[in-house]
Amino acid sequence: MKQLIPMDTLGVFADAKDTARVNSLFVAKFFEKRHDHVLRDIAKITAPKSGLSEEFSRGNFAPSKYKDSTGRMSPCYEMTRDGFTLLVMGYTGAKAMKFKELYIKRFNEMEKFINTLVTARKEFPLLTENIKLIHDNPKPYHFSNECDMINRIVTGMSAKQFRQAHGIAKGESIRPFLSAEQIELMDKLQKVDIGLLLAVPDYEQRKRQLEWYVARLKRQIA
Repeated sequence: MKQLIPMDTLGVFADAKDTARVNSLFVAKFFEKRHDHVLRDIAKITAPKSGLSEEFSRGNFAPSKYKDSTGRMSPCYEMTRDGFTLLVMGYTGAKAMKFKELYIKRFNEMEKFINTLVTARKEFPLLTENIKLIHDNPKPYHFSNECDMINRIVTGMSAKQFRQAHGIAKGESIRPFLSAEQIELMDKLQKVDIGLLLAVPDYEQRKRQLEWYVARLKRQIA
């Protein structure tokens, strides 16, 4: 399965459809289960007579392959949060509870990261791609900081602060609430920053360059 965000040490990753998933191999490892037993549990859950709908099975348990120690391609599954939750529901004991909590936390972190990526991709598409180019393992703040730098220069506040000030729902784009002049300036700054990301890796230096650019524009208008 194509990965938007690479698999981490817990086997959690984001697929190409912006969904957090976990690999069954890692679940077996951390819950101290044999992988074939985990596959057996998944087979029971997703069996036609289990009571689980085909739609749920198909959407939350994606069959995949991995290369085992002998070099052969063997089956595994890539599960969503709901699929994972259903699978480990029956895993009991203090250690199992510890890893359930760990995975829930990791899913929350990954989904927050995905939301950041989705927002950035919608509002700053080319900017998002360049951020990926300059960071081998981009973090959520790499995207949010860059977007908020532009938002602060244009509006005087971060997107979160702008939403709070204007009663806009969390996650909703602020663009419909900007003036035509603000949108035009934001588009210009995005284009400039796309080039600066590759030429000027330092965040503070890019910020000064963009502020200088805005000051020059204002002087020209005046």
